[in-house]
Amino acid sequence: MKVHKMNIDKLCKKITFYSDGLRLSGTLHLPVVASAPPVVIGSHGLFSNSNSPKQIELANKCNACKIAYFRFDHRGCGNSEGDFDQVTSFKGRCHDMINAIKIIMARDDTAGQISLFGSSFGGAVCVSMGDLFNIASIVTFAAPVLLSKSILKAVDYAAKASPFGIANTEKKINFDISSILSKTSNILLFHGDADDVVPFSDAMKIYKKAEWPKKLIKQIRGDHMMGNKQHQKEFSREAVIWFKKGFESNNKSAYTV
Repeated sequence: MKVHKMNIDKLCKKITFYSDGLRLSGTLHLPVVASAPPVVIGSHGLFSNSNSPKQIELANKCNACKIAYFRFDHRGCGNSEGDFDQVTSFKGRCHDMINAIKIIMARDDTAGQISLFGSSFGGAVCVSMGDLFNIASIVTFAAPVLLSKSILKAVDYAAKASPFGIANTEKKINFDISSILSKTSNILLFHGDADDVVPFSDAMKIYKKAEWPKKLIKQIRGDHMMGNKQHQKEFSREAVIWFKKGFESNNKSAYTV
């Protein structure tokens, strides 16, 4: 996915916060608005970071619609503290997101209304937050329901092809969010039907158990990296529409886009 040139640098604020004693780093993209805007917070994939093209594109699109966007590096990734091999776990990623939500909600330059975006592993993290906070809406791409053999195979392959690795992989990143799917609502799911890492059936499981409003966009012949340009355009367009509607229905009197 092509990274679009950032045209909102003067409105970007570097933010650091702590999660389980680790100093995490992120960037808050603020739109030009008279009042404090709502915020979308992003959670990147297992081996990715906050410079993900999908998140940068969403930051631009959200700002254009008067919505702020916060992208941060999970522990052991990007500019955040921690040895990837030692600190990476599903539980740890969830703690990172919880602390990211709290730090953003406590700011006086945001409205305290939160929506979430999660890619792959980050999608499962975001779905896990629905029962902990008043989340206006959630958008996921290729979100898994549990740790499967195909995910483990992909993780092992990626670990060999990168400087990162995860000791005791299966134990550390083991997760199963099946029990909380029925508590999830206002979720938009994107998933490629040719995804060989997280099967499309996972998207179906989330969609069937989640409460309304919900929507599943099946990307025909779409892969786990969303390599198709038309899929990328569809994703950024539909995701922002979903976020706008979520904020409007969550607290229309406080903020209208």
